[in-house]
Amino acid sequence: MAINLELPRKLDTTIDQAHQAAAQIFRPISRKYDLREHAYPIELDTLASLYDGLSAAGAAGAGADGGRSQEKKQPAKAEGTVQNGGNMQSVLNALETSWGDVGLMLTIPYQGLGNAAIAAVATDDQLKDFGKVWAAMAITEPSFGSDSAAVTATATLDGDDYVINGEKIFVTAGSRATHIVVWASVDKSAGRAAIKSFVVPREHPGVTIVRLEHKLGIRVSDTAVIRFEDCRIPKSHLLGSPEVDTKKGFGGVMQTFDNTRPMVAGMAVGVARAALEELRRILEDEGIEIDYDRPAADQHAAAAEFIRLESDWEASYLHTMRAAWMADNKQPNSTEASMSKAKAGRTVTDITNKTVELVGTLGYSERLLLEKWARDSKILDIFEGTQQIQNLVIARRVLNKSSAELK
Repeated sequence: MAINLELPRKLDTTIDQAHQAAAQIFRPISRKYDLREHAYPIELDTLASLYDGLSAAGAAGAGADGGRSQEKKQPAKAEGTVQNGGNMQSVLNALETSWGDVGLMLTIPYQGLGNAAIAAVATDDQLKDFGKVWAAMAITEPSFGSDSAAVTATATLDGDDYVINGEKIFVTAGSRATHIVVWASVDKSAGRAAIKSFVVPREHPGVTIVRLEHKLGIRVSDTAVIRFEDCRIPKSHLLGSPEVDTKKGFGGVMQTFDNTRPMVAGMAVGVARAALEELRRILEDEGIEIDYDRPAADQHAAAAEFIRLESDWEASYLHTMRAAWMADNKQPNSTEASMSKAKAGRTVTDITNKTVELVGTLGYSERLLLEKWARDSKILDIFEGTQQIQNLVIARRVLNKSSAELK
C-alpha cells in the first residue's frame, strides 16, 4: 500500500504565513538579538497580534487550546476519517518560525510551552479561563533535570486554595509570560501519581523572578529561575482532574510531553533545514554538485556528507509529522513523541556542527548564522527530556517495561 507523505492543502496557509514571518521578521533581526541577550524584541508584538487574529479565525496553529476550539466548530467526522488539526498546525508553525530563529520563536507572546501543556490536560471550562494567556512551563528544579517524577515543589490544599512552595529553574519565557504552568506534588506520600500542573499568574503574591540565566544559545529567549513562597491560588487553577490515581500513576501529567515533544522536534527540524539550505548554497557556489542519481561514494566528500545529513533530516521530519498526526487523531503517541524528539534533537546538533566544520573559517565566524545555529541547536537535544531520557521512554514502550523495571 502506498503512503502519501504530502501535507494537506489546508495547512498551506499556516506554512506560508509562518515562513513569511521567519524570513521577513526573524532572520533580519536574528544576529541583533543574539548579541543583545535578554533584550525584548519589540518586533514580536506586531507578530503576536497577527497570530492572535489568525488563531481566532482558525487560520493558524496558534493558541493555547491546541486547536480544540476550532475542532468544535467543524462538523463531526465519520469514524476512520483522518484529522489534521491543532497539533499539526502548531508543529508546522514551530518548524517554519524556527527556520528563521528558534530563540525568537520561543519568545513569541502567547506561544509558550506552557500553552501546549494547557492544551494537553485542561478541561473545557479551564480553556475558557486560560485559553488566551501566555504560559511558560516550570518543571526543572535545582535537584533534578530530566527526571520529571523527582519534583519536590509542593501544592498543599488549604480550604478552596492550593499553596505552592518550591523553586524552578530554566523556565523558558519565565520573566515575560503572563502565566506559569507549575508542576508540583499535592501529596508527597503518593509518589509520582500526585504530581499535578497548576496555572499561576506571574505577577502574583509569592512568585519571585530570582534571576535570568546567561546561555550558550537561544540568547534572545529569557530563561528564568522562579521561586514560589506560600503562593496561594484557587483550586480551579489545577489543570485537569485533582484526583490522585495511583493506578494511572504519572500518566496524566505526562500527556503534556506528548504534545510538547513533537513541537520541540519541529523546532529542531526547522533549524536543521536552515543549516542544510545554507550548506547547499555554499557548496554550489564552490562548484560542488550534489547528484542524487549517483552513489554518494562516487561524489565529492562534501556532497556525500550533505546527502547523509539530508537523509537524516528527512527521517526526523517524518517522525515529527507522524507524532503530531497521531495526537490530532487521538492515537496514543507517547512512543512516537519521544522518537521524534530523540531523532530530531540528535540530527539538528549533527547537522549544524557538521555544517560549521564543512564551511571552515566562514562557518566559525559571525559573518553567517551557521555558528549561531550550532549554539542554538544544543538546547533542542536537552529540554523537554534529554536524548538519554527519550531513549529510555522508547525502550520502556517497545519492551513493555515499567519505570521500575527499566531504569
